[in-house]
Amino acid sequence: MAAFNFTPSDPSTFILNGIPGLEAAHIWISIPFFTFYCISLLENFMVLFVVSKEQNLHKPMFLLLCMLALTDIGISTCVVPKALSIFWFSSKDITVDGCLTQMFFIYLVATMHSAVLVTMAFDRYVAICDPLRYTTILTNARITKLGLVVLIRAILFVLPVPLLLQRLPFCANRVIPHTYCEPIAVMKMSCGDTTVNRIYGLVATFVVIMLDLTFIGLSYGLILRAVLRISSIKAHQKALNTCTAHICVMLMFYTPILFSALTHRFGQDIASYVHILLANLYFLVPPMLNPLIYGVKTKELRDKVGKYTCRMRLPGATDFKPA
Repeated sequence: MAAFNFTPSDPSTFILNGIPGLEAAHIWISIPFFTFYCISLLENFMVLFVVSKEQNLHKPMFLLLCMLALTDIGISTCVVPKALSIFWFSSKDITVDGCLTQMFFIYLVATMHSAVLVTMAFDRYVAICDPLRYTTILTNARITKLGLVVLIRAILFVLPVPLLLQRLPFCANRVIPHTYCEPIAVMKMSCGDTTVNRIYGLVATFVVIMLDLTFIGLSYGLILRAVLRISSIKAHQKALNTCTAHICVMLMFYTPILFSALTHRFGQDIASYVHILLANLYFLVPPMLNPLIYGVKTKELRDKVGKYTCRMRLPGATDFKPA
């Protein structure tokens, strides 16, 4: 393969370097990237398809699952196609506007994903602590309005990030040692003062993550208190079982974020390609596993997916009722 010139001739472009130190393995790395991405799209689109087709799944809980599926599709699609073009075709150039746009949508969808998890925690709180009023508190219309609030909040928090970066002058070396436009990596290329950018990024991340984790922790604290008041062990297990899937999804979402933040600040001895691989896995693994977790733990969804899967395998089948 011909050597690639890493100095962009066009001052309006950046160079995404992929995974520095592992350039020789890019083709091999692309295999799990492509496989995980395809599986993720298939699973999440299946969730959206099944919920849209089944009238009895038009409930708040499943509408929230659809929101989660949309954010999973969005967050992986913002990153993986460009990463694959780097691995397969050495298509490493990206315009400044394209870079800032990618950055905006990555963090927009990630912020929305976090807010959806908060809403799902509230859904579980109402279902367990106030089940008699569940259908009046959480209606489909209210969930739709909450979805709009989630979108507006994400725009307000994320929009300043690319706008603040856009005002900065960039140096001659415009190489980003990453597979996507990561704000800190972009800031390092600037010849200007990035103090405001760093402060806003830190504050916005802290406010969003800490605020969302606080609400989630409060919801589960109240759920745990309500469960402990139940005398029946079987009722304990049933109540906690409804929260298991959501807890697993939360751990997969927040753990990599917190780990990445800590390693960026305190893990200077860790090789850069380890940081980049972990950052990319965050966009690949949770979107692939989330539908599986909810499919296993939610019987209604599991049965309906099974019905459609059997219909696809048996073209002549007209009806199927899972056991």
